[in-house]
Amino acid sequence: MDIYIEHQSIMTIKNKLLLSCSLIGLLLLNTDTPLLAQSMIKDKKVDHSIHVAGAMSNVMQKGDLSNTINIDTIADKQYLCGLGPLENLSGEILILDGKGYKSTVVNEHEMQVTSTWSMKAPFFVYTHVEHWQDVFLPDSITALPQLEHFIDQITQKFPRPFCFRVMAKVDSAAIHVVNLPAGTKVCTPEQAHTAGQEYILRNQTVTLIGFFSTEHQGIFTHHDSFVHIHLITEDRKQMGHLDSIKFKKGTRLLLPIL
Repeated sequence: MDIYIEHQSIMTIKNKLLLSCSLIGLLLLNTDTPLLAQSMIKDKKVDHSIHVAGAMSNVMQKGDLSNTINIDTIADKQYLCGLGPLENLSGEILILDGKGYKSTVVNEHEMQVTSTWSMKAPFFVYTHVEHWQDVFLPDSITALPQLEHFIDQITQKFPRPFCFRVMAKVDSAAIHVVNLPAGTKVCTPEQAHTAGQEYILRNQTVTLIGFFSTEHQGIFTHHDSFVHIHLITEDRKQMGHLDSIKFKKGTRLLLPIL
């Protein structure tokens, strides 16, 4: 029993040290861009602002499925990151490192992921991230609510909203791809999501692209969350809106160097 208590204490101290390192890293981001990053970006100006087209609430509550953006018209696609649903809620969109992906439902066991810029969306959020900085993430953070809370806590002085990235191996993850039948009218969020297909991933290496904001609920995050996250697998064969996840140890959280 004494050994167990001592082990727990050591783990608690370790997690506190990791959290302290994260806070120090974020303080550096808030006050002074690292010299290496400064030298890398001094010759090129990148638009780091968050751009929003349309609103989730218009789609989910008012049934307005009209497209507000043609992804191919975004002028600067280098370093582009973004996410949203595909036109008419017929799939999901993810932009990662300047590459566009759309996912559509094939059946309950299979989806199709295509690399393309020929996409439209009823609402969409995007930004440009040229350089990322690792943030220490305690191994005790294994689920999505913990990740959201951790990000909120360590970015109190970070410019918001912002894009973030997670690179991880997962025990499991649940993602969905919206798949609204043509001509269907939407009046509630439940109607929009019941037409989607859920997929369960196990033992996969994945990348998450997410957007955090405390002021955009109903715009690009749901009313009960500060994050909107899409997941794509390492082999680029599965991609969708993240519903839940169980991380393995060694998960990396990255924030943009602004």
